[in-house]
Amino acid sequence: MITTKIPESEAELIARAQALAGLTLGEIARQEKIKIPKNLNKEKGWIGLLLEQVLGASAGSKPIPDFPHLGVELKTIPIDRHGKPLETTFVCVAPLTGLVGATWQNSHIKNKLSKVLWVPVISERIIPVADRIVGTPFLWSPSVEEEQLLAQDWQELTDMIVLGEVENIHGKHGQILQLRPKAANSQAKTKAFNKNGKPFMTLPRGFYLKTAFTQQLINRFLRIN
Repeated sequence: MITTKIPESEAELIARAQALAGLTLGEIARQEKIKIPKNLNKEKGWIGLLLEQVLGASAGSKPIPDFPHLGVELKTIPIDRHGKPLETTFVCVAPLTGLVGATWQNSHIKNKLSKVLWVPVISERIIPVADRIVGTPFLWSPSVEEEQLLAQDWQELTDMIVLGEVENIHGKHGQILQLRPKAANSQAKTKAFNKNGKPFMTLPRGFYLKTAFTQQLINRFLRIN
């Protein structure tokens, strides 16, 4: 029986995640008595929410790691049966104002990525949601080199926001991190500033990890070549 008690240690969390490997989302959801959607068109975050509940995450919607007492963030990553990531990985919402004095060291994104429990899920579109299979989880913290790349990307993207260039940021910016619109619909708007310092309304943005980077992590930890 899967428990939803908050894990008391990192080892307990990892063991609980490893116990899910090989199970389908349907099997997990039924044990938790959670309704399974037919598709994820309107419930894109359902897999992550399911695993948060099963693993005992306690942060909710607060801007802190999912397991705050352990300093661990949970990230599900949809992959195909060959271990290829199917999409970029959302990390957190990017602030578009109030960035004076912001540094990588005090940034929300650094806090989120300091220690991540990755849970791959075989999620090809042709596979019904209930039949998608949880893969082998792994715990990752950025190496010195990885953190340097993340910090450089964050600085580049943040500088562009501060200089009023948010509308000119595209996927080519950043080596492993990218900034792109993150909104439930096109009506959701937030305040930003243009290069003349004038406020205007734009779509909220989010920080995402590029698939080339998450592919490297999967290759390293799951030994997929």
